[in-house]
Amino acid sequence: MVYPPLYQSVKVADNLYCYIWQGRGNNCNTYLLANVLRGEHPHIIIDPGHTINELREPCLDTLVKAVEKDGFRIEDIGLIINTHTHPDHCQANEALIRRSQAIVTLSKEEDEYHRTIGERLYTMFGAKVPQFNPFFYLKEGNLSLGTKNKVNLQVLLTPGHSPGSVCLYWQENKVMITGDVVFYGSIGRTDFPGGSLSQLKKSIDRLSELDVEYLVTGHSTEFGAIVRGKQNVERNFQAVKLFI
Repeated sequence: MVYPPLYQSVKVADNLYCYIWQGRGNNCNTYLLANVLRGEHPHIIIDPGHTINELREPCLDTLVKAVEKDGFRIEDIGLIINTHTHPDHCQANEALIRRSQAIVTLSKEEDEYHRTIGERLYTMFGAKVPQFNPFFYLKEGNLSLGTKNKVNLQVLLTPGHSPGSVCLYWQENKVMITGDVVFYGSIGRTDFPGGSLSQLKKSIDRLSELDVEYLVTGHSTEFGAIVRGKQNVERNFQAVKLFI
């Protein structure tokens, strides 16, 4: 079946590919770190999103096509990183694991949330709760991935949108992957179960202190999905703090 192009592919830095959601319904932006891990499954995917969303758009199938267009195979994914476990960020985990045998990682706090309060979100949206077990937990600090094409990510625990949300800072390329903590001109919502506006404020304050030239967000706004340039990133943080 031929699907419309629901993703825009943008290469941000080195081997980081951003798949910006262009559909009408809800779904997150997805990120691929290509050719990092050793072995037959060298790719890392961050927040694979929905399988099928509320408008019945084939999110995963069109993501697969977008990844293939860039010369990669979804079957070659070795690691799935979840910034958090809301349905629009991790529903496709289960299907990807079946296709690629990838392992999953997220924070311990988010895993506990997913198995308890977080299940209510899936009920609210009429979605099936994906079943997956993390191979290891993300912890605050450095996450070193790969050998030849080594990537060092700084994991930041940034609760507020959800209790165990994480952001990933790639200091070498000054890239910040924010999940749903902060967007281009906006912030993540805190009215879902487990959300906290006061915690979100503290998390955004932490992020704003880092040297970032690419702010790569979990959803697009009317302004876009990627804030480019150090000054623009700083202005964005100044602007979003007005919401809090």
